[in-house]
Amino acid sequence: MKVLILAGGSGTRLWPLSRNHFPKQFLELFNDKSLLRETSERFLRIVENDDLVVVTNGEYKFYVENDLKSCRHIILEPVGRNTAPAIALGVKYCLEKLECGEEELVFISPSDHVIKPVDIFAKSVIEAQNAAKEGFIVTFGIKPTHPETGYGYIQCDKSNTRHKEKFKKALRFTEKPDEKTASKYLKDGDYFWNSGMFIFSIKTILRELEKYSPQILKMLELSYDELLRKYSEMPNISIDYAVMEKSERVVTFPLDAYWNDIGSWDSLYEVHDKDESGNVKKGNVVAVDTKNTLVIGQKRLIATIGLEDYLVADTDDALLIAKKGETQKVKDVVRILKEKGAKEAEEHSTIYRPWGSYTILEEGSRYKIKRIVVNPRERISLQRHHHRSEHWVVVKGTAKVTIDDKTVFVHENESAFVPKSTMHRLENPGKIPLEIIEVQNGEYVGEDDIQRFEDDYGRKQG
Repeated sequence: MKVLILAGGSGTRLWPLSRNHFPKQFLELFNDKSLLRETSERFLRIVENDDLVVVTNGEYKFYVENDLKSCRHIILEPVGRNTAPAIALGVKYCLEKLECGEEELVFISPSDHVIKPVDIFAKSVIEAQNAAKEGFIVTFGIKPTHPETGYGYIQCDKSNTRHKEKFKKALRFTEKPDEKTASKYLKDGDYFWNSGMFIFSIKTILRELEKYSPQILKMLELSYDELLRKYSEMPNISIDYAVMEKSERVVTFPLDAYWNDIGSWDSLYEVHDKDESGNVKKGNVVAVDTKNTLVIGQKRLIATIGLEDYLVADTDDALLIAKKGETQKVKDVVRILKEKGAKEAEEHSTIYRPWGSYTILEEGSRYKIKRIVVNPRERISLQRHHHRSEHWVVVKGTAKVTIDDKTVFVHENESAFVPKSTMHRLENPGKIPLEIIEVQNGEYVGEDDIQRFEDDYGRKQG
């Protein structure tokens, strides 16, 4: 069995923590592991590392590589085309690059869900393989515990079971309902939350694509490399619309484990352990007369007084305060920010690069101050800027600095100066992260004032 992890989504439902350029799957919400890494390790209970395939996009490539350092199979979508094309691309990769036969099973999984205990999940996946081998597409349904309006639903035939197993015939897929409809689904008892996880054989999905989405199947006749080149011609459609809602081969396996897609701040509150007042506190938080409230901070002290049923999320550059039950409206905040062209909708004050990261500490009309971290044995591109000079002060580690044709080593509490229009490169030759403070000065300090001459990561030159 191969596991296809979909990690290309750019969801911002946990804004301001998640943003377009750093979405939810890369957040470390519970420990020092991202949700993507948690997902990968969950499946390594069932398959070998070489059986994991991650589908993402070029912008997230280095996040995936950093999180999953041993992952051998990373597929980069040239453009976003929803889940059906992404899955088809993954299937083509399995057929051509991994030389899988059509009897091979493929498990489709999102990259940003919480599932526990892992042992029960692993047992359920193994059990679901039996139906997949018989030509069924097995979805994993979650028994609703409340009328959730943020999930899709699957209606199942309660009277229809296969043998003595749990599999139920899927009758209908429905999108996120309003609260009245969700309450009806909960009362009816024959609806499950759609987890977005399913398993099928390659033979089965090809047959169902032929029936219900022949345009996608036609594209799969191309070689893998040709498919990548023509990927933009794929229809922009979800796997639910393309196949699941039409196929007669879909059965639902009720997953008897805790599942949460962390699709809102309310969901994040639900999954965390609470204190005696029902609060979830992360960071430096002082809560007085506060109940049933989630408070997440980073650097600043956060004090709350008299709050009940609130959600507070603080980052370097944005603060969210919302009533519980209203957090699906975060998307409206993000939409307004995008309409205004606000950078807070797209990126954090800390920006990750393949060589490390930088954090904007201060910015004015003719200056910008950054904290730059270069990972061991990594280096930035050979580059120059026409409108700014740069002054580097090493805080930690040793820097190898190239300025024009001169290369020097700069140690802690030492500095280097890069004049305007001068080719330069910063490198970490050591074994610990290199940390520097960079002061930029000039008539223009935008990030697009950069001309690359050499780059280890294949980024655009010139």
